[in-house]
Amino acid sequence: MSTRAARSRRFGVLVLCAVCLLPLAALAESAATPSRAAVTPVLAADPAVTAALAALGPNQAVDLGKARIVGDLNDVARGFDLHRTGPRGRDYSIKMVWAPERGRALFAGANHGQPHRLNDVWEFDLGALTWVLRYAPDNPRSYLGLGDDASDVEYRDGVLRTQRGGPAVVGHTWWGLAYHPGIRRLLWMNIWTPDFDKLIAQVGGDPSTRYKGLPLWSFDPETARWELLRTTGPAPRAAFAGMLEYVDSLGDVVWHANNWQSRGTWRFDSRNMRWQDLAAKGQGGSFQSQAPTPEQVGYYDPKRDILVVQRGRATFHFDVKQRTWAKVRAELDGSPDVPVGHDARTPFLYDPTSGHGLLVDLRGNTIWAYDPGMHKWSKLDPQGAPMPHGKKRLAYVDPLQQVLVVIDG
Repeated sequence: MSTRAARSRRFGVLVLCAVCLLPLAALAESAATPSRAAVTPVLAADPAVTAALAALGPNQAVDLGKARIVGDLNDVARGFDLHRTGPRGRDYSIKMVWAPERGRALFAGANHGQPHRLNDVWEFDLGALTWVLRYAPDNPRSYLGLGDDASDVEYRDGVLRTQRGGPAVVGHTWWGLAYHPGIRRLLWMNIWTPDFDKLIAQVGGDPSTRYKGLPLWSFDPETARWELLRTTGPAPRAAFAGMLEYVDSLGDVVWHANNWQSRGTWRFDSRNMRWQDLAAKGQGGSFQSQAPTPEQVGYYDPKRDILVVQRGRATFHFDVKQRTWAKVRAELDGSPDVPVGHDARTPFLYDPTSGHGLLVDLRGNTIWAYDPGMHKWSKLDPQGAPMPHGKKRLAYVDPLQQVLVVIDG
């Protein structure tokens, strides 16, 4: 989407805690307003934010100021200053996902190591300019263990969990976080590889009874409850840094990985609690050569019924109907024509108004637009407030306000 095209509609990008907004749109109709459910807690819109968004022009940015932070800010959260900073970006956990009926974006995931590894869940409301802590963290965990205080951990039904029901072993999200609007749950492929038998024995459990299925955890943002979703039958192998995305035409999430640990694209059948191998193939080549490898970033495009993925300087499409992956573009290292896709520094998001993708390069401090029809990348040059330069930023697209949101850490 060019700056000229973007002038055809009003849209926006935002940066928060230094929150800035820039318009995204071009060429397209307004996104349909999803049905809204009653949500907890109820938050009133901030009049200053409402006015700033209303005044925002195409390809412009605005600094919205500092967000409020509310919720169950327990001693663990306060001990890590989360009552002041909010969650912040967490190394390989930078993906935020949109909950349409709530009109808010959700965030979860652990840091690589420091300053903490937590199982907290957050929700961001742009109109109220507020972070909500929906699940206060249990005791912090260590890199491969249960941390200095495992008194809140129990082994029940073959699973290590906390007494409040949350996962006691937490990994990164990489790009393995999604929201399923059909069951109204946040889904997290929570893959991490400590010595589970040792940890189970540490809390007095029998390692021989451990559940060894995929660690797909769900979180209900309204009741603030965690649950491990146990599946039966054939399933993909666990793999670090895979991709979990909700696909509207399937009515379920898709899990994808392509490395030595696991190769395949699978659908999670949420009605029957089982996995379906989509038997994905490669267009003009093998699955291995045509599908993205781990640490990819991507989104689902409902207008074209495709997944769009960036890994390194290569761009991939997955045709959901044809079950086919295609590497549609690949550039050499150092090419100025395309951005680098990586799940620790470049959120890649769907803009429902233009039908294009938006990649926020948090390392290069730039924003790219991708036209999947033309396989074309272009840099955006927003006018107004600059993007913040913090090292712990997050980003997501708010389809209600029609803005890209960048949150300074």
